[in-house]
Amino acid sequence: MFESLQERLGATFSKLGGKKTLDEDNIKEGLREVRLALLEADVNFKVVKGFVDQVKERALGDEVLKGLEPGQHFIKIVNEELIELLGGEQKDLDLSAKPLKLMMVGLQGSGKTTSAGKIALFLRKQHGRKPYLVPADVYRPAAIDQLHTLARQLDVPAYPSTTDMDPVDICRDALVKAEELGCDLVLFDTAGRLHIDETLMDELLNIKRECRPQEILFVADAMTGQDAVTVADAFNEKLDITGVVLTKMDGDARGGAALSIKSVTGKSVKFVGVGEKLSELELFHPDRIASRILGMGDMMTLIEKAQTEIDEEEAKVMAEKMAKAEFDFEDFLGHMKKIKKLGSMEGLLKMIPGMGNVMKQLGDNALPEDEMKRTEAIISSMTMQERRRPKLINQSRKERIAKGSGVKVADVNVLIKNFKQMSQVMQAMMGGGKGKKQKGMMNRLKGLAGGGTPGMDAMGGMPGMGMPGGMPGMGEDEGGRKGLSKKTLKERQKKKLNKKKNKKKKKKK
Repeated sequence: MFESLQERLGATFSKLGGKKTLDEDNIKEGLREVRLALLEADVNFKVVKGFVDQVKERALGDEVLKGLEPGQHFIKIVNEELIELLGGEQKDLDLSAKPLKLMMVGLQGSGKTTSAGKIALFLRKQHGRKPYLVPADVYRPAAIDQLHTLARQLDVPAYPSTTDMDPVDICRDALVKAEELGCDLVLFDTAGRLHIDETLMDELLNIKRECRPQEILFVADAMTGQDAVTVADAFNEKLDITGVVLTKMDGDARGGAALSIKSVTGKSVKFVGVGEKLSELELFHPDRIASRILGMGDMMTLIEKAQTEIDEEEAKVMAEKMAKAEFDFEDFLGHMKKIKKLGSMEGLLKMIPGMGNVMKQLGDNALPEDEMKRTEAIISSMTMQERRRPKLINQSRKERIAKGSGVKVADVNVLIKNFKQMSQVMQAMMGGGKGKKQKGMMNRLKGLAGGGTPGMDAMGGMPGMGMPGGMPGMGEDEGGRKGLSKKTLKERQKKKLNKKKNKKKKKKK
């Protein structure tokens, strides 16, 4: 999501970065590129016009702030206007009500049922609510079964709906049952259609009148782009929705729906689905999304993700082990598994400021997911004794480990070498090194990553990025490239040549 938009805007800002002053001509040139980038991202054309006019007015009227270059000042204006376009401040649900009644509405296939389960889990974990799920879609039997399956996964009660019941009666009776069970969060999973019709709207209006939900959340598939915005506007006119849930935000959609929906409907996006798992739901923070679009990363979301999976006490124990050089392969493997729960390595790395550009520069070599899998396979092929005491790993053991993990002995050697280097760097960071050795390590640490992310390649707290050579299994070797054997280098070069040949053939055709 937002990748193509991010690239276009990045190229525009790079051009402006070379200008000594901001004048009307280069502002117009920059805004033309911004307009094209937003239109290509499937943003509503009226929204684009309003956004560009606002940026132009500010860019021509504002004085360039001290300490900022003209290009930086332009980025600052675009960032602030993007935040406003996305909704300004993050909007929470109305959590004062008990029971809190949430009505999920939207077209068929938009992700209402899954979103109901995700929100139930989110509010239970974050606010201690006791959810009650209500399957009110009697036209699609699978919808009732799906919500009951989700209820079992979450270990929460659900109303025993059947396809011969009236949806309004289901919702009305469910409120009584929820009160009897002591549930203070009721989620109504209503029916959808392939398109908007009067029968559907009448039913939803009747449920709203009878149950008086505090929140009516329109669920939209972000992959549908401008269609999602048009449908949201129609639902808003009929039901006066209180917010929007955008699903499939982890996909490759261009992001037009997220950027247009607030301006068109006047209602904020409150949640975004970022994966298929029930835990993969995030609050929608306009400032963080704007930061991602402009390639500035999103450290706050990354930190929050880490806090949910990594226990504070465990982190302290790990820090102590690193300081004493007692951090072993078993600890590393456990840490890797926790990091994997946070999401894909590629997605996590993009949240770190500057890492998006670093990964672009790496190109085909930026394969953190593959490297993590390979590292995990190698460590998993070690015995418990070998993981805890890497010094025991001699040549015959390396051969056995390589055979068990389906890699070459050279790969095992690189991992062990890089792990030792990482341990030394982390010991120096934690204050375990002394004198010149510590100073040398710290100086090396500062220069490792480049690309505006000092120390990221050696941070150790991010398995997959924790080795001084870069990714696990990517240390310096005789091939002259990080962690890649001569054979692997040749294979990758061959792949690149084949890609170029195929492109040339397509152009000729």
